Amino acid sequence: MAPRNFIAFFLACAVSFPAPAKKFTLEQILSGPFPSDLTAAPKGGSVAWVLNEHGARNIWVAGAPDYKGRRLTQYRDDDGQEIDQITWTPDAHSIIYVRGGDFETHRDNPNPASLPQGVSQDIWIVPFDGGAPRKIAEGSEPALSPKGDRIAFLRKGELWTIGLEDGAKAAQLLHAKGQTGELRWSPDGARIAFVTARTDHAFIGLYNFDTKSLSYLDASTDRDSNPVWSPDGKQVAFIRVASTTTRTPGPVRTAAYPWSIRLADADSGNGRELWRASEGPGSAFHAMLSDNQLLWGAGDRIVFPWERTGWMHLYSISTHGDAPTPLNTNGEFEIEHVSLSADRKTVLFSSNQDDIDRRHIWRVSVLGEGLTPLTRGETLEWSPLETADGKAVVLLHSDPRNPARAAIKIGGANVRDLAPDSIPSDFPAASLVAPQAVIISAADGMAIHCQLFMPPPGAPGEKRPAMVFFHGGSRRQMLLGWHYRDYYHNSYAMNQYLASLGYIVLSVNYRSGIGYGLNFREALNYGASGASEFNDVLGAGLYLRTRPDVDGKRIGLWGGSYGGYLTALGLARASDLFAAGVDFHGVHDWANRNVPDLPRDDAASRIAFESSPMSSIGTWHSPVLLIHGDDDRNVQFHQTVMLVEALRKQGVKFEELIFPDEIHGFLTEKRWLQAYQAAATFLSKHLN
Repeated sequence: MAPRNFIAFFLACAVSFPAPAKKFTLEQILSGPFPSDLTAAPKGGSVAWVLNEHGARNIWVAGAPDYKGRRLTQYRDDDGQEIDQITWTPDAHSIIYVRGGDFETHRDNPNPASLPQGVSQDIWIVPFDGGAPRKIAEGSEPALSPKGDRIAFLRKGELWTIGLEDGAKAAQLLHAKGQTGELRWSPDGARIAFVTARTDHAFIGLYNFDTKSLSYLDASTDRDSNPVWSPDGKQVAFIRVASTTTRTPGPVRTAAYPWSIRLADADSGNGRELWRASEGPGSAFHAMLSDNQLLWGAGDRIVFPWERTGWMHLYSISTHGDAPTPLNTNGEFEIEHVSLSADRKTVLFSSNQDDIDRRHIWRVSVLGEGLTPLTRGETLEWSPLETADGKAVVLLHSDPRNPARAAIKIGGANVRDLAPDSIPSDFPAASLVAPQAVIISAADGMAIHCQLFMPPPGAPGEKRPAMVFFHGGSRRQMLLGWHYRDYYHNSYAMNQYLASLGYIVLSVNYRSGIGYGLNFREALNYGASGASEFNDVLGAGLYLRTRPDVDGKRIGLWGGSYGGYLTALGLARASDLFAAGVDFHGVHDWANRNVPDLPRDDAASRIAFESSPMSSIGTWHSPVLLIHGDDDRNVQFHQTVMLVEALRKQGVKFEELIFPDEIHGFLTEKRWLQAYQAAATFLSKHLN
């Protein structure tokens, strides 16, 4: 079916969508807690996860046989201090976790609540049965020894260790060059493998606790990562990506030199190439969402992701040498969240197979046998894990009306929530709409998947204001339900809220996003290499303007990060089509993305500037609300400073909402509420 026929088909269906039952507040729609970091205990059937409730993050747990979720820690404040990196002790009696700090860019500790006493990043331990957490040490990325007597961890990029007994003192293991990460204990606990990144190359290091010595595995000029031990502790497999001294801003559909899997002897350090990607699609490495990109399965088979077909699929290869075996059948779908079963014989993963705008859970053997869907329907499921006893699969799930929750599937039973009481009683699930799949035609004819949120019915023939939403990333995909990432979980809530206020909302999965294959993600001339996504921005606006229920003079834009960039680009290049916009921490000048005031004296820099909103300020006249935290570690605050200066000179009406000490993805619920309320007020003023 041609793209324009898709438009006509979905337009004909749009008028019959069910409407919300009643109004709700922004506080209500954002009140649904967000789960993350689902983790299974190494023995028994217990599980743990992090739940963000009104900005206060806590560990929740559930155990067999009743699996009734309960809050384990008791943090109460909306202070912006995250919890991450959960690790179980081998006996499953305690949980180790990290609270506070920067888990994304690994810079200084964010303090979005502006606490005068400051904040720290610390490692804690808490008993599974309950009790007060105890601080172990300052640091992050705790890796627990197989014996359970001590952890290795990072402090300021260096490798440290400490015992778990009360009063133990931390000791630095290494004084090495580079930045250390990806700590992996050997099965016998005698050694620890890690990655040391050194600007233009990276090694796999090996520290021996018995000899107190350091060695490197199969060193080269390339970038090595993702070490995984063999079950007998004799070998380490890892990924090698060729280093390059050139940096091209354009798409990577192929690589100059394909990535490979190496296998090294732990004693001698000698390595060999186990497998190399073929040239063409998939020769550039692209990661799945997993604890490691290589999973050592039963029968000495290594499971890994590969885009050989132009779509992200799973494969396995024997360490004794053979051709890679596809684990899920070839087709136009992608795998995402991946884990091994407790016995390492099967792989659990989420995928959009047969349902491209959702996620469901599948299982397959490491030999590629018995591919089976575990979930399906109009729900979404992700982050599957098998419990250590092999009796159940735990996962996170959502649907169009109910937010993300931790859940369990025991045997052939239906999926059920682990902590249903954690959802507030006044959460407005019954008042939400189910977004509908729409495929529009971009200005250059490319088919673009979207989700359409319809408002309550109005008077016959009434024309509504409309909003176009662009997600961030750009390596993301909005779905037909509540999202599996907290930032986009909030964005979905805002789209529901705007629909409840009377806007027709079109959420656009523009090119350079995920879910639709390698060529869509690595779109020609995207971003700083040509802004080809503007075709999708324009196509979305034209689609809405042709709808009989949309007032073509009241179409707005909103989005965050990369979505903020596209919002600003749409306002700068097409102010006659888009009447107003809300730009959350967007990129406004690709040429000055990392270094302010960088001279544009080469072709790439000129193209980057021409691909930016700043290059089209002269045609920007629609009002805009700019929202930005000044401790943003992803998009420099300077990007908004530059834009404000240019808008003032151009005489464009703008408002700004600036959050001191807040980072890119706001860490406090207070800031999300302020930002979305300001956005709703601004849009009402200019579109309603």
